[in-house]
Amino acid sequence: MFGVGLAEMAVIAFVAVVVFGPDKLPELAKQAAGIIKQLRNFSNSARDNLRDELGAEFADLELRDLDPRELVRKHLQEAMDEDDRAAAASATTAAPRPLAVGELPPYDVEAT
Repeated sequence: MFGVGLAEMAVIAFVAVVVFGPDKLPELAKQAAGIIKQLRNFSNSARDNLRDELGAEFADLELRDLDPRELVRKHLQEAMDEDDRAAAASATTAAPRPLAVGELPPYDVEAT
């Protein structure tokens, strides 16, 4: 969690007990939990308001979808999936037949 291991958590807990004292620590933990709960409720209501304002076509909107890295990753994945589908479709079509003796290969004038 946040790159903090067990040893770091123990140091933080020890410093908290020394600084705030064992009597106030449970109350501070309760206040911290309340603040985290309020922040979660705030972010959920902001997400719901954004969904309501954008309409039905964005009903499955997640806030992480607005992250530019996720947006690029999503579009790249879709493009790769399309390429895979196109490759699979072309692989299932008939294989080109070999040229007959004396037959010229196909030539596209517009390709050059």
